Amino acid sequence: MKITGLQSETFSDISVLIQSRCPLIYLTSHEEERVMKNLALLATNVNKKFYSWSVTNGLVELNIEEGDISDLNSFNDPMEILGHIESSKENAIYVLKDFHFYMEDFTVIRKLRDLFGSLKVSYKNIIFLSPHLKLPIDLNKEISVVDIPLPTSKEFLEMISEIKSNLQASMIDIEEKDINLLAKAAHGLTLAEAENVFSKMIVCEKKLSKKGLPYILNEKRQIVRKSGILEFYPASNRINDLGGFSQLKKWLEERGQALFSSKAKKYGLPEPKGILLLGPPGTGKSLTAKVVSNYWQLPLLKLDFGKIFSGLVGSSEENMREALKTAEGLSPSILWVDEIEKGLSGGTSSGSDGGTAARVFGSFLTWMQEKKSTVFVIATANDISKLPPELLRKGRFDEIFFLDLPKEKEKEEIFSIHLAKKGRDPKNFNIKDFSIAAKDFTGAEIEQTITDALFQAFNQQKEINNEEILSAIKACIPLSTTYSHELGALREWARLRAKKAS
Repeated sequence: MKITGLQSETFSDISVLIQSRCPLIYLTSHEEERVMKNLALLATNVNKKFYSWSVTNGLVELNIEEGDISDLNSFNDPMEILGHIESSKENAIYVLKDFHFYMEDFTVIRKLRDLFGSLKVSYKNIIFLSPHLKLPIDLNKEISVVDIPLPTSKEFLEMISEIKSNLQASMIDIEEKDINLLAKAAHGLTLAEAENVFSKMIVCEKKLSKKGLPYILNEKRQIVRKSGILEFYPASNRINDLGGFSQLKKWLEERGQALFSSKAKKYGLPEPKGILLLGPPGTGKSLTAKVVSNYWQLPLLKLDFGKIFSGLVGSSEENMREALKTAEGLSPSILWVDEIEKGLSGGTSSGSDGGTAARVFGSFLTWMQEKKSTVFVIATANDISKLPPELLRKGRFDEIFFLDLPKEKEKEEIFSIHLAKKGRDPKNFNIKDFSIAAKDFTGAEIEQTITDALFQAFNQQKEINNEEILSAIKACIPLSTTYSHELGALREWARLRAKKAS
């Protein structure tokens, strides 16, 4: 497969570092083949020889026109290859693969520090290529770091075009607009991952077609699963599954249609940052996140703060960085932070955790403010008093919505939704009576009364009727009864600071 070029900006940055005689450069990427191909092109452009080194293959000279010259593999030891580079008189680029494993050795660290000065006045550059950034503090000032971005839609389009050229005409059933859609959907995958996805689709569908979207989505689900921190939620809930919340639905419709298009960007509209959904438990905050994913046709990623704060020192900060990097890699996407107050309530303190929560909180806020990729954040909270004030300031979220207990009409809508989902026609029930009886019920409590009534009718071996549902309503003690003080405080806070969802 032809390897397409890196983004011109990244390629230009690396070229500048090489030509300005930057001795030590660290590139982070999982796409070794793609990066090596582009570095070989760059070496040709700046008239330098190009070498690759790994512990398994030793030193290999690479020539983009003549192929690999692999008769130099006598330098399998990290100190040997550094010594060879130091003594070499060639004008060359040396790519050392997975060298971060050896940077834990103080002898290697010392040697690299010695090399820094001598390489600075030479025409030699050392490039470290690794999937992970692991630098000893001793080398922080000597090494320049460049993160290699994932492929763009343009690169995926070139790859799909090459796949098409290798297929018979009978195996191609896709229009240009659908090719663009597939290329856009593949954003967040590596070229190798995308190639595997399209190959799998061709094998299963017997042709290249627009049916590739589910295959791409499944591959992204695997990426999220491998992260171990984020969870992938399928877009299964429709906007009609959400009862009430007319104001919130209107806001989502306006933002969804306008702000995720190139036309909106040209008009000058910024991409939406996210929303904070505030309300008592059971009012539909989590359901809203799932509904938005389906409504906007974006992958939904759930961030679990319990997995962020692991026991190892320094790993919590790294976990947060990796989670946010994964979310950005799969953009456009939705990052759902459920019950955010539980994860960030300690964000302003530096007590027994040694300031870990504060650092994680700071990195999350910085990311929210400065992120360039299209990641829409949906945060939910039950208790506003536990949230740091920095999170709530204007501009952090596009909007803060307060999800209160449903009103009479909204309760009727919710009863109808859940009866229909259970295969019953709402017209056969006295929905209005249910709504009146279910005073101060949340949407979750209404759903549970339908379930309880179904169990009751099933055990009596008869079809569910009004009596079973009313009986289930009377047996339920709503959360608002025991939550009244907290609910009152929440309503008072939201009265001047949040927008009503209904």
